[in-house]
Amino acid sequence: MAEGVHRLDVAHVNCYLVVRPDGMTLVDAGLPGTWGALRDVLGHLRATPADIDAVVLTHGHFDHVGIARRLQRAHETAVHVHARDRRLARHPYLYRPERARPPYLARYPKALPVLGDMVLHGALGVRGVTARASLANGHPLDVPGSPVPLWTPGHTDGHCALLFDDIGILFSGDAIVTLDPYTAETGPRLVANAATADSRAALASLDALAQVEAPLMLPGHGEPWRDGVRAAARLARAAGAR
Repeated sequence: MAEGVHRLDVAHVNCYLVVRPDGMTLVDAGLPGTWGALRDVLGHLRATPADIDAVVLTHGHFDHVGIARRLQRAHETAVHVHARDRRLARHPYLYRPERARPPYLARYPKALPVLGDMVLHGALGVRGVTARASLANGHPLDVPGSPVPLWTPGHTDGHCALLFDDIGILFSGDAIVTLDPYTAETGPRLVANAATADSRAALASLDALAQVEAPLMLPGHGEPWRDGVRAAARLARAAGAR
């Protein structure tokens, strides 16, 4: 994606290994099936999972928590999240979306292969993790790369995008995606209300992202966006909530 930034794309779910001079940070933890991809990338870098200094979660949903517990238990890797998503990270299925999911499956049949692929890679078997409530809006986090959390509630109460300002990258998590797993629609947008807690708050959070000048946005789902975070926020607002 950029110098020292490696995308792990497994079953339409992205997480990212960020390698900086002061160590390694894993942004989000994907699905259980992400483990093999992580081992492959680390092997290419002549590293092991024990070399990862921290896992930083943009939020606590099951498809972002996937291998965090495994890293924590096997290697005592520190796991960080916003305080308002700490409980969700422990119980990554215990949340109520704004709208029920079954109608989306009928309305957007193209999403079925996406969701099916997620299930095949462990989406129904994620175990929660006890994370540190370390993320605070606008305050650099003491992990390699010193990302600045941007509190962007709506998708979840404690959702945070992560700005690595020195390399010009915003990791948007699910505040803006370029593939909605519940509709299969592409381009910058919010995740469907089938997986979003509060769509009005999610739309309001785009105001904060519209101020970010980073040229590259790496989302939790979908392809990288290279035309600037401001443009992505504008297009996501135009797409609206679904």
